[in-house]
Amino acid sequence: MGTSRMFRIFVVLGSAFMILLIIIYWDDVGASHLYLHTPVSPGPKIPHPPPHQRAQTSRTPSFLSDIDAFVNQFLEPGTGEPTDPVPADTSNQSEKAEERYIPRREWKIHLTPVAAELRERQEQRRRLLQEMCANDSVVFPGKNRSFDDIPNRELDHLIVDDRHGIIYCYVPKVACSNWKRIMIVLSESLLRDGVPQRDPLAIPRDLVHNSSMHFTFNKFWKRYGKFAKHLMKVKLKKYTKFIFVRDPFVRLISAYRNKFELRNEDFYRRFAQVMLRRYGNQPTPPASVDEAFGVGIHPSFSNFIQYLLDPQTEKEMPFNEHWRQVYRLCHPCQIQYDFVGHLETAEEDAEHLLRQLRVDNVVEFPSSHRNLTASSWESDWFSTVPVEARRELYKLYEPDFRLFGYDRPDSIFNE
Repeated sequence: MGTSRMFRIFVVLGSAFMILLIIIYWDDVGASHLYLHTPVSPGPKIPHPPPHQRAQTSRTPSFLSDIDAFVNQFLEPGTGEPTDPVPADTSNQSEKAEERYIPRREWKIHLTPVAAELRERQEQRRRLLQEMCANDSVVFPGKNRSFDDIPNRELDHLIVDDRHGIIYCYVPKVACSNWKRIMIVLSESLLRDGVPQRDPLAIPRDLVHNSSMHFTFNKFWKRYGKFAKHLMKVKLKKYTKFIFVRDPFVRLISAYRNKFELRNEDFYRRFAQVMLRRYGNQPTPPASVDEAFGVGIHPSFSNFIQYLLDPQTEKEMPFNEHWRQVYRLCHPCQIQYDFVGHLETAEEDAEHLLRQLRVDNVVEFPSSHRNLTASSWESDWFSTVPVEARRELYKLYEPDFRLFGYDRPDSIFNE
């Protein structure tokens, strides 16, 4: 009886020790290697590491691969996780894909440092975010909640690239299509004949916005279960986080032009018909966007602003992502972004960011000025909007103006 009891005690103590060891190892490894098949690559790989380093790295992937395999066995196909195959017309993988893999170019050697003014620009933008989040005069819903209090459904704009240790919060109408292309290239989630796609502009638009191509925070719950929030916070601590923004009113103009001045059946049925019935004196608007455009009917910009200001709009559903405030999409008071880009300085900021991430040898940001909405157009666009409505609209988007350093557009309030 005594031997049996001692044996049970040893088993319990041994199990507790193993659990403690796993927890310690978990937190020590952190986000740079946890559940990854490839390590974060912040710089060039050393061709011949010392023997003791080789011994360490040879043990880690084996342990982590076992954990990853254990977690993945509970995933169902078709969940949109990175382990799922990409759509059939793009995968075409081969058993010899690794043999055809195109190696990366040598890491660039920068002979000159990043310009001091660019570094100072980023420091000012980060400092402003911190100050505004601590400023009691800047008030908006959810400002003072913790990251743990953010619902999972509100984390779907945070795209994670474990390969390079990057988190990007995308904001629609702020070059997000091209930044999503960049993230697809970096994460190597799209293969052509078994080889990762390297040209961002060669990625079809329908795939750019296909959720299965991106691993976002809101997918963590299904993949990692109760460990999801812990992993998010570890990655937020260790990864480089970036966001791109633009003047809030100019972003609204861009959204209106793209979704309501062009033929878009989905947006016509979901939003334009509502605007036409409520504010456009069209009790029975045309059934399709083609019919509406055929007779010259579409919501005016003033109708669009009325829709945004109408309390009934948010009672029915949250703002669509194309006009939802940035503070609601990206939670800048809960997430300390390492890089804040502005569309107004997009080329300089993109080059600076890719260089800071040390991936400028892998991909370049596509430059495009097609249909770019200019800030100077604000007066013309708002000329049909009553002044009082303009002021109400500013109150609705004021947090975005102040958080990201955009001036209050006084010129359109004094007309």
